[in-house]
Amino acid sequence: MTEQISFDTISAAIRVPGRYIEFNTRNAVRGLPNNPQKMLLIAPQTDAAKQPALTPVQLFSDVDAAELFGAGSWAHRCVTQAFTNNPYLDLTVIGIADDLNTSARARGGIVLDGVASSTGLLTFTIGTEHYQLSVSTGATVADLASRAVDLINHSGNSQVIATATSNGIELIAVNAGEIGNEINITVNCTAADVVVSAKDMAEGAGNVDIQAALDVVAGKRYHVICSVFNDEANAKLLAEHVDRVSDATEKRGTIGVLGCNGTLDDAKAIAAKLNNGRITLAWYKNAFEASALIVAGYAAVIAGEEDPARPLNTLEIKGLSITPDADWPMWAEFNNALYSGVTPLQIVSNKVQIMRAVSTYTTNATGTDDPALLDITTIRTLDYVRDAVDQRIALRFPREKLSDKTPARVRSEILDVLNQCEQAEILEEVMANKDKLIVQRNASDPNRLDVVIPADVVNGLHVFAARIDLYL
Repeated sequence: MTEQISFDTISAAIRVPGRYIEFNTRNAVRGLPNNPQKMLLIAPQTDAAKQPALTPVQLFSDVDAAELFGAGSWAHRCVTQAFTNNPYLDLTVIGIADDLNTSARARGGIVLDGVASSTGLLTFTIGTEHYQLSVSTGATVADLASRAVDLINHSGNSQVIATATSNGIELIAVNAGEIGNEINITVNCTAADVVVSAKDMAEGAGNVDIQAALDVVAGKRYHVICSVFNDEANAKLLAEHVDRVSDATEKRGTIGVLGCNGTLDDAKAIAAKLNNGRITLAWYKNAFEASALIVAGYAAVIAGEEDPARPLNTLEIKGLSITPDADWPMWAEFNNALYSGVTPLQIVSNKVQIMRAVSTYTTNATGTDDPALLDITTIRTLDYVRDAVDQRIALRFPREKLSDKTPARVRSEILDVLNQCEQAEILEEVMANKDKLIVQRNASDPNRLDVVIPADVVNGLHVFAARIDLYL
């Protein structure tokens, strides 16, 4: 018996003569969905920001970042770093205001002593900003401090506010919180008899809580969420958020991205407290730049890769200084990092590159080693497959009756999606696993279909092992 044609807008009760023709677009899309990545950055802004705090704004370049979030703020610097690594980035930023009732600003300085007995140059770096002053014979501490303070405070990008003192310059971070302690300072002077030294930034405490920012954006889909804070409390909030919005009900699959510029033990401590397949932590050992800039660059690079299964190995993180040779990890340290849920950054050909992007998930609920979600590409691939299946079902069956014929039609559509994923090298062994694709009516709910979808994700080529046999 020929199946009866169904119409959405043409009634079966029409008696008026005429030609009635409707359009059906449910079958128009036959391929896989596109996978453009939207990135969200959460970072502190200053009181000078034009953009209201906790108000997301979409950016397509870093041109207005200083004005929107305050010059030198972490939001400003991270936006610049993100676009340095991905100029085509679809970036949304949500700035957070400092809370000086619970946070303290980091303080540091530059110590100056002596009177110049020759000409030279006073050069110093504060965070990401480099400064240079000419020094004339006879220049005093007061002269140099006054000129340096003017240079810093009028640069438009400085992460600190400078004040001249009797023995040099006091520096106070423009944003509060322990994150300010990561603003590194270097100083050098080539003029004779001028002695200079850096006083490291310290005393920053109490990073602002990111929960309010996460609540504001909870209803919208972002594929990559980047937080500049890696303290335990905020890292946990980020992990809880990505799990919540990515579950079976919300279906807005996302990953959270964090950074660490300290030792391997520092990075391992962060990862161990998360143990989450949706969080990836980039580690650049003893980097000069703050963790915030590491994570902004790393997240932007991730967002630039639309193929969810393609490894991120060898991709460069721009805008990071090359560390001294003594800080370069050995093979064993890299390997230990990867076993500990830490993504190492390495230096290759004078560039900072991703070695292998992994999640912080290492053990299951019983404490047993579990490599199921080792590579961050795995959860990204599963998210994409879910999106592809979800789109196909929504397009093909928006108003479907559930009869005995329905499961077979649904199964056919899902199998088509899986086959296309295999052609795109996102899944493999689809036909070998097709018997594991189950579509059946729920035994208790007559209006529900239950489905099991096998997904053998394509793995990355991370290890090449070879033997060279010598013949004489």
